[in-house]
Formats: sequence, structure tokens, C-alpha cells
Amino acid sequence: MINMEKLEGSQVKLTFDIAEDELERAMAAAYRRTASRYNVHGFRKGKAPRTVIENAYGKLVFFEDAFEQLWPPMVDAAIAEQELNVLDDPKIDVDAIRAYDDAAAELPEGIAVRFSATVSVMPEVKLGEYKGIEAHRREYTVTDEMVDAELDRMRSERASIVSVERPVENGDTVDIDYSGSVDGVKFEGGTAEHQELEIGSNRFIPGFEEQLIGMSAGEDRDIVVTFPEEYHAEELAGKEAVFAIHLHDVSAKVLDELDDAFAQEASEFETLDELRADIRANYEKNAAQREKNDFEDEVLGKVVENAEFEVPEVMIRREVENMLGDMDRNLQQQGLNLDIYLRYSGTSIEQLAAQMAPDAEKRVRTRLVLEQIVKDEAIEVTEEEVSAAIDTFCASFGDEERAKFLEGVNEGVKGYFEDREKIEKAIRLVVESANVIE
Repeated sequence: MINMEKLEGSQVKLTFDIAEDELERAMAAAYRRTASRYNVHGFRKGKAPRTVIENAYGKLVFFEDAFEQLWPPMVDAAIAEQELNVLDDPKIDVDAIRAYDDAAAELPEGIAVRFSATVSVMPEVKLGEYKGIEAHRREYTVTDEMVDAELDRMRSERASIVSVERPVENGDTVDIDYSGSVDGVKFEGGTAEHQELEIGSNRFIPGFEEQLIGMSAGEDRDIVVTFPEEYHAEELAGKEAVFAIHLHDVSAKVLDELDDAFAQEASEFETLDELRADIRANYEKNAAQREKNDFEDEVLGKVVENAEFEVPEVMIRREVENMLGDMDRNLQQQGLNLDIYLRYSGTSIEQLAAQMAPDAEKRVRTRLVLEQIVKDEAIEVTEEEVSAAIDTFCASFGDEERAKFLEGVNEGVKGYFEDREKIEKAIRLVVESANVIE
């Protein structure tokens, strides 16, 4: 007998009965396979009769091995028969066993075992309104101040650093010795010599850099700071510390003049006006993309909110794993990795995963809704569209890298790009049908 029950969280519970004769055959086969594992006094290893082994080790000694042979084909057949789109391995529970001494569980006559298999399945997405969504079109204005700030950043990157004979100001770089103590006791990592520090960089504990302003080269000063409550070193978190400071040197940035010569040295342009125009054009391009992204995000957010379905926990967990993998790869490009990040941030992998879970669920929900729109709208893509998507993907590759990638394009790769293009069409469908609120 097979019984199917739908549970919360897009889970399905399948219940099965195993007949007594079926179990007996499996137990007999298990005895033949595993008898050599058991030592019974008076018998050579593997030669003891089944009843003797069962008397010595318990009547269900061969049950686990027999059950492991019985349940997989039963569960696989039921999943295929019910056409379930299963997301993970089944969780198997033995609900009742009819013991051989007739201390019977409450099972129908002739039934030896009742067990259940619980699986997560793809959720049934019930779409709400997804056409004619109202969303705001936000406008981002590019100002002269933004262009000036970018020019200042470029000047700062090219600035030379020179010693100055004056007190420390914000933005200066100082050369200091420091020695920190809590309640008069020095702590690990609180002492350094000839440490370079840019004032205003916020590299040190809050309040540390500000108290160096006004010092002059050769001066000594004690400053008092309080470690943040969430500081990674628990023995220092929330504690007040005194740092003895000796200032060796004060340096300041010397910026280039903002003229045509600067434009020629810092860019491919001949004049400052041309450089300004290019910076503004880039900002305006980014602003237009931001306006587009914000509008699209609001439309999709409302479409997802209008849909009704439950996201299986396993899908959120897998998306978090994908996000952690992406984060690790990005860190490796910077010469780091996830382990180093966790160590220096004082965060555990469990805490980081918990922080990512809400965004992971949002991603999964959005993807499931778009996939349902693809189905409901019968969205298709042509081979030409798939080929164009592949060409766009590897457009930035070098010739050798591009050739290697294209050589590895198989049906699986084409299927990935086909699915991606269908999703893009679904996004365009809902966005282009949306009504703009200025």
C-alpha cells in the first residue's frame, strides 16, 4: 500500500507497507550476505544457522540490511508513479514493525513493516497579477559636484606624499609608535612602532584617529578610546583602553593642479573639459542603468509578492551555499578566501549563512515565479537567440579563451543559456507591461 500526504513547506510524505513474505525473503537474503559478520560459539564464522544468530543477536539482527535493500526501489517507483519533482534525498522513518514473537504492532494482517519517506518537492507556484504592475520610475540626477568629487579622487590617487612642519590635520598621514593598555595591563596586538596611518581612514578604533589631530612631530600624548561592544577580541569588547602615542612624522598629500596637463597625464583626453565630459557621460550612463534596475526590482518584487507558494528549506540552503561559493571566489581574486574573511571578521560560517538566508530566499522566490511565468506564457527561444546569448557571454574573452569555451559548448551548456534567455523574456514581459508612477 502507498499513501501520499502533502505537508507544509512543499514536502510530501509517502507511506508504504511491506508484506511479511516479502520481508522474510529479504531477511533470508540478508542472512546469506552477512552471516560471516557474526561470531557464535560452537560454529565456524559464517556457518551458524540463521535462528542461532537471531537468538544470539536479536530477532531483527538482519532487518536493517534487508530493509536497506527493500525501501529504495519502492520509494523510487512511487516517486515516478506520482510524478514528483523531488529536490533532495528522502528521509526514511520506520513507523511500525510486526515482531516475530507476535508482540504485534498495530498493522493489518500479513503486513510486517510500515515505513514512510518524506521528500521536498518543487513547490506549486500560484501566480497573482504579473501584468500591468504599478511601479515608480525614480530619476537620478548627475551634478557638477559629483564630477568634481571624481576629479578630486583621481587627483588624490596621483598625489605625492611629503613631510610637513605643522600639526596633524584630517587627511594627513602620520608615522607613530603606540602602546595600548587596559586597566594598566598591555594587551596582545596593542603595540606597534613606526605605524603609518592616514587620519580619517577609520582603520583604527573609533575615536583613535581624531585624537591625533593637532599633534606635532616629536610629541607624546595619551589618548583614551573604548573598544566597540561587538569587537572581534571578546576580552577587549566594550573595554576602555589608554594608548601612549609618540608621533615621529607628519605627511600631507600634494595634489596636481586641475588643468589640461593633469587631464593628459591621468587620462586619454587632451583637455580638462573633455575629461569632465567623459566623467559626466559615465555617471549619466550609470544613473540610467540604476533607474532601470530600480524600476525592474520594484516590478519583480510586486510580482513575487502577488504569488502564493512555499519555498522548500532545501532550496534556500542550496542558494546560500551558492552565495558562499561566489563570495569565496570573489575573495580569492583579491588574494583572500572565505576562511580568512571569517577569521578577521569574527564571524562563523553559520552566522554568515544565517545573514544570507533572507536574500537567498528572495532569489529563489523570484526565480520560481519567473519560471512559472515562462510556463504559463509558453515562452520559447530560438537557436539563433541561444547562439547570440553565448556570443555575448564570451565577447570579452581573448581569442584562445573564446575558442576553448566554444569548443566545450554541449547540449547542457546550450540548455543553460536557453533557460536564461527564457527568464530574460519573462522579465521583459512583466516590466514592459508595467505602469509607471513618476
